[in-house]
Amino acid sequence: MDDESGGILNISLSDSETEEQQTPAKPSNRTGQSEEEFQAVKRTYHVRIENGNISEGISLPLGPNPNKMLVQQLIHAVEEHYFFRRYEEGIKLVEKVLGGEDSATLDESIKNQLLLYKSFCHKKLDRIT
Repeated sequence: MDDESGGILNISLSDSETEEQQTPAKPSNRTGQSEEEFQAVKRTYHVRIENGNISEGISLPLGPNPNKMLVQQLIHAVEEHYFFRRYEEGIKLVEKVLGGEDSATLDESIKNQLLLYKSFCHKKLDRIT
């Protein structure tokens, strides 16, 4: 059998497929910033150093739609109280958030995480006393 005569493996591609394959894709701009813009941002950037007082930077109530960064800061504040063995402060912060109007604006997973840290703080307090 002759391969050029149209056997089962003799498949031709349509013109649109060959044109798509021949046109090279132009590279995308991954940074979206010029060098000058980057240098301007770099000059104004300052590292935030947390030294045990994250909860002081949180203003309660959080508001109707707290952004992810604010919610993460709240969780980190409770974690920080637990880490530095300030269990009463951690419990008070969780109760203040979940007992007020912020409770309705927080996701269930965030509420569960805050309640988990509250229970950890209670367990540590029970061991101490």
